[in-house]
Amino acid sequence: MVDVLTTNKTSFFREAAHFDFLWEHVFPEIQERGDGFRAWSAGCSSGEEPYSLAILLREGLPGLMPPDVRILATDLSSIVLDRARRAVYPARVVESVPPELRGRYFRPARTADGEPAFEVEPVTRSFVTLARLNLMAPWPMRGPFDLILCRNVMIYFDRETRERLVQRFSALLRPGGFLFVGHSEGLANLDHDLHYVQPAVYRK
Repeated sequence: MVDVLTTNKTSFFREAAHFDFLWEHVFPEIQERGDGFRAWSAGCSSGEEPYSLAILLREGLPGLMPPDVRILATDLSSIVLDRARRAVYPARVVESVPPELRGRYFRPARTADGEPAFEVEPVTRSFVTLARLNLMAPWPMRGPFDLILCRNVMIYFDRETRERLVQRFSALLRPGGFLFVGHSEGLANLDHDLHYVQPAVYRK
């Protein structure tokens, strides 16, 4: 039933302003700091978000490789996590990826139905660890994270739940770490200790 009820709308490099912000503001700080990068994609769906982040990291911080860079990607739905593990996407889904990146980080494949597709190549996949997680339950992982993405997830929760989630995310961010939310998900009227940076971007 969880898999039926869970909403899983996603695409590669969705809400491009977040990826621009990473490239222009976050990656230079990470490079200067020189001690790795750790991110969490909370509500990763079928994997487009964490793999987009992995591709951007490989482009922007090519000297960083696992285990110095780690992306945890979690979702409640086992079905979408299985899709993320396969990392095979119909060609129409990968159209949002610029051709030069598609050529470097994907290889031609076929879906189970024989539809033309692309598969995320193994090195990029190695940046991402996939796990099933209920955001309402206790979290087994520990921080600190440089970046937490929880985009277009909290719109389905009531105010009290959103507030508690944001507080829990903040507790796992390192000082100076970032929380990205969906562009329709401001944190106004929620009690938290994060600082507004720009729409859908908050910093501890």
